[in-house]
Amino acid sequence: MDSRVNPESMHHNPHSGPQGGLDRRDFLKAALGGFCALCFAALPDPFRTVEAHLPRKGFISPKRSPWFSPLPDGHVRCELCPKHCRIGPGGRGACRVRANKEGHGHTLAYGNPCLVQVDPVERKPFFHVLPGSRALSVSTAGCPLECKFCEVWDMALAGPEEVHAYDLAPETVVEYAKAAGVRSVSYAFGEPVAFFEYMARTAALARKAGFWNLVHTSGYISPEPLEELSPLLDAVNVDLKSFDPAFYRDMCGADLAPVLETLKRLKAAEVHIEITNLLIPTLNDHMGRIRDMCRWIRDELGPAVPLHFSRFYPLYKLANLPPTPVSTLDRARAAARDAGLDYVYVARVTGHEGENTFCPACETKVIQRMGFVVEGMNLKGGKCGGCGTPISGRWEE
Repeated sequence: MDSRVNPESMHHNPHSGPQGGLDRRDFLKAALGGFCALCFAALPDPFRTVEAHLPRKGFISPKRSPWFSPLPDGHVRCELCPKHCRIGPGGRGACRVRANKEGHGHTLAYGNPCLVQVDPVERKPFFHVLPGSRALSVSTAGCPLECKFCEVWDMALAGPEEVHAYDLAPETVVEYAKAAGVRSVSYAFGEPVAFFEYMARTAALARKAGFWNLVHTSGYISPEPLEELSPLLDAVNVDLKSFDPAFYRDMCGADLAPVLETLKRLKAAEVHIEITNLLIPTLNDHMGRIRDMCRWIRDELGPAVPLHFSRFYPLYKLANLPPTPVSTLDRARAAARDAGLDYVYVARVTGHEGENTFCPACETKVIQRMGFVVEGMNLKGGKCGGCGTPISGRWEE
């Protein structure tokens, strides 16, 4: 990476929680400033034109989308996510960024990112993909879910006119990735399904330019667009928010079944999968449900799928709840290991043993981490440096 760009100074990741020391307003300000530093310090001409990269509110580039079906009376139905929103003339879907303009379905998120940043791949989180490398992440406003514990609520649960965003074509994203010296492009922090068309075009160009494509998503997507996107993806981290359908309905305004279907389809497409489960005190931390989830992962996806148990911190509509006790995370990790999962992690507890990767055969520590920093590796060609057992993941080719 260009020496004039210091990603460690960009402590504005919404997933860092209290460790990052920023509230959401400060995060957005820092994100804009960090992105400008990347643009203007690292990029060759003609990409240093300041006026072209200043953020502004409003619709930048509404674009017609093929993921709509016409309905009578000028209505359209969005086919992108399982909600299949029926949208009247001038209206929008539940995600706030898919609209009916004069009887045609449009995306309001194309080329309109409000977050662009460079950070460790471990922050996505991906613990089994190019450890220690950097990714260029992009995200827009909008999300089809309504999670009461959303960590990026004033981005994901906002319309494009409510955030400051950049006019950033997919081709330019790839040029930024080249200038920044990253290994991958990541579609994360907000919900990539909301900006599907933008992600798909960027991913195609990124793949052609030699970058890996990484996605962190709720997994709330219809089978057809997922089938189109999967060949472009190298790795996906899916937020499996609970194994309780009632939790999905009450806390997320969604259904569990489509998320499980997405995971199975990604498995069939041979995309590397990791799963994040945010444990919220009293709401989804019942050990019986956690054991059921772990057995489902083992049986349907395989024991080698990495599972990240993430610590909840009070925010948004659940600010009245306490942080997840570390003891709860420890019990969940033990339950997952007892269920036969090979790689189980504890997230957002810096210094915890559960941040490290261990060989499932000989228990050698093959990757040592401190937070998002890789401190040591004992991998040789994707195999344990101790006993030679293959470690599941996407390693250096």
